[in-house]
Amino acid sequence: MRLLERTKQQLFWTQIRAGLAFSPAAAAAGVPRRTAAGWFVQAGGIMTPNVPAQSRQRYLSLEEREDIHAGIEREESIRAIARRLSRAPSTVLRELRRNMRDQRYRTRSTLRQRRRGRQRTQPWEYRPSSAHERAKRRASRPKVAKLAVNSELRELVQFKLKEKLSPEQISAELREEFPGQPEMWVSQEAIYQAIYVQGRGALRRELAVCLRTGRALRKPRRKVAERRGRIPNMVMISERPPEVEDRAVPGHWEGDLLTGKNKKSAIGTLVERSSRYVILLHLPNGHGAEEVEKAITAAAQQLPESLRRSLTWDQGHEMANHLQLKIATGLEVYFCDPHSPWQRGSNENTNGLLRQYFPKGQDLSRYGPNYLAFVSAQMNRRPRKTLGWLRPSQALQRLLSDASQSANVASTD
Repeated sequence: MRLLERTKQQLFWTQIRAGLAFSPAAAAAGVPRRTAAGWFVQAGGIMTPNVPAQSRQRYLSLEEREDIHAGIEREESIRAIARRLSRAPSTVLRELRRNMRDQRYRTRSTLRQRRRGRQRTQPWEYRPSSAHERAKRRASRPKVAKLAVNSELRELVQFKLKEKLSPEQISAELREEFPGQPEMWVSQEAIYQAIYVQGRGALRRELAVCLRTGRALRKPRRKVAERRGRIPNMVMISERPPEVEDRAVPGHWEGDLLTGKNKKSAIGTLVERSSRYVILLHLPNGHGAEEVEKAITAAAQQLPESLRRSLTWDQGHEMANHLQLKIATGLEVYFCDPHSPWQRGSNENTNGLLRQYFPKGQDLSRYGPNYLAFVSAQMNRRPRKTLGWLRPSQALQRLLSDASQSANVASTD
């Protein structure tokens, strides 16, 4: 595949995965609609490993290869070049060994062969563009599909597909049935490609109707570069100061949304980590980023400054305005790792208790601010075992009193 054609193909698939319709994507790539249609059908409707993707950060870019070439011209060491690129020295060395025949970058085995007269070729000059194209060709991995060469495995997979098993279930079942025979294992992606992708179609295309969706073409699950729940400028929980973890200092909060039926309504919940004191947020106009920011800001401004230190939340999109929230309230906002509810343990436990007042499957928008104030008062009057059977309101008052006395002692000193 010529470089220009490969570049246009990459651009076409990028536009498709970004959400463009078929014809505009073909026009943006500068190719006729018929050509783009051929790519689309051949790939089964989704970009596969056979279509080279754009360079990823883990691989050397053309600019980095040009920088390596400049370092060689200046006779810099491998480590100096790697340090400037923020790469491992072994990465730079492997790159030069693949693309140069120079004694400085050869392995011991090739040096022995050279001394024995087996290698008499002239040295290669390092050419960044050639090295980059060579790396792209290696990354395309035009391997023969396992299902195309293993007839026994192919027949077994076809039988299981007709039994309405999904490719993921087939892949797991084959590992159970043939624990010591990796030649009888196949990944779910390999099965999908064998059905949908021309050139790897070891399985009959008609077997697509055996899949749950029954689609004739695959459909990308999400747009390119999209990562659901990803929020710009997040400060992760790993950077949270130690004083938050030991719960000795009041003013550090955990927050979340208690959602109603079909997640169309919600109530915001804030729990103070040291005292388990609860604040409920009324969200009558939805629970988007703007509404949640306004509700937290209004609640935080009712608190003394000593109780506005930090807020820990999950990576829900409702906290997209966390920078504005920090400016308005002074709260440092920290985000939990994905799928780690235990990092907000106090909040998760409190949300479970709140389900006594807000059962699942209800429309939470029907609860007004007066009822939320009643429920939060109930929660803060409830004795808690983790507090030595103190009420959260009592525990918070003690913490504030102790902090005030410490401040007075410090000022007299």
